[in-house]
Amino acid sequence: MLDLQRLRALHAVAVHGTVGAAAASLGYTPSAVSQQIAKLERETRTVLLERQGRGVRLTEQAERLAATARELLSIVERAETELEERRGLPAGRLGVAAFASAARGLMPGVLADLARRHPALDTRLTEVDPHLSVDLVARGAVDMAVAHDWDIAPLPAPDGVEQALIGEDLCDLLVPAGHPFAGRAAVRREDLRDERWICQPPGRVCHDWLVRTLRAAGCEPEIVHQAEENPTLVALVAAGLGVALIPRLGRGVLPDGVVEVPLDPMPVRRLYAVWRAGAARRPAISEMVRTLQGHWPVVSAHGVR
Repeated sequence: MLDLQRLRALHAVAVHGTVGAAAASLGYTPSAVSQQIAKLERETRTVLLERQGRGVRLTEQAERLAATARELLSIVERAETELEERRGLPAGRLGVAAFASAARGLMPGVLADLARRHPALDTRLTEVDPHLSVDLVARGAVDMAVAHDWDIAPLPAPDGVEQALIGEDLCDLLVPAGHPFAGRAAVRREDLRDERWICQPPGRVCHDWLVRTLRAAGCEPEIVHQAEENPTLVALVAAGLGVALIPRLGRGVLPDGVVEVPLDPMPVRRLYAVWRAGAARRPAISEMVRTLQGHWPVVSAHGVR
């Protein structure tokens, strides 16, 4: 008989693409996942993973088995949902993916609140790029995701996925203290044509928003520095190397030498909770959504960044 945990490990490798990423999503070590796959290969007398450069790829037999594993895990999820629903209390494991600034600025308080009020609920957080999180929910790799979108990039809504609005996160223009904009009450987008920009790399939502917005205002942004993490972007602004547009959530306290200036109109990104259709019957899902929505007004009003 096939072991469900070993099938879960194979499914995670199929979803995430590497043993390391699969291990992170499951809360295991890479060696533990490799051992589970090796045992599954012995049970099935089938080669499931093949070396490909520094990584691995699933064989054709493994792809078929992973598809079956997804169906089995879906059945198990439904059974767990029904049991939890009958008990009426959040319980069991809940895997949540969140983008970096939400993982820093929102999730610690939410997770601590849930742990205090629902000790039978085992919530596991994974930081995931927002471009990937919704697909991970749809594919059953995580139970829920905290994702975001902008006006130019609506949140994708694949079949079988539901969502609820958590709140709106405001974005400010950050400039060095000696910058001409530093004393302004607000800056229009048309005034930004001659600025040197610091932002995230291409493919990130913030980068795409900046490029599209400034092009719509009639100018091509001059992007001089790129970095993944907001604290790095802020540090580059503090060094006088350019200006940046950064959301408030998870931004942290601004250092000396950096001034925030509102844009007119002010950019806004929306935060959503995303889960598989039907899973809202599970008390753990509905309680996580309520807790996220309940914490957001405090986070946004008090500037917990």
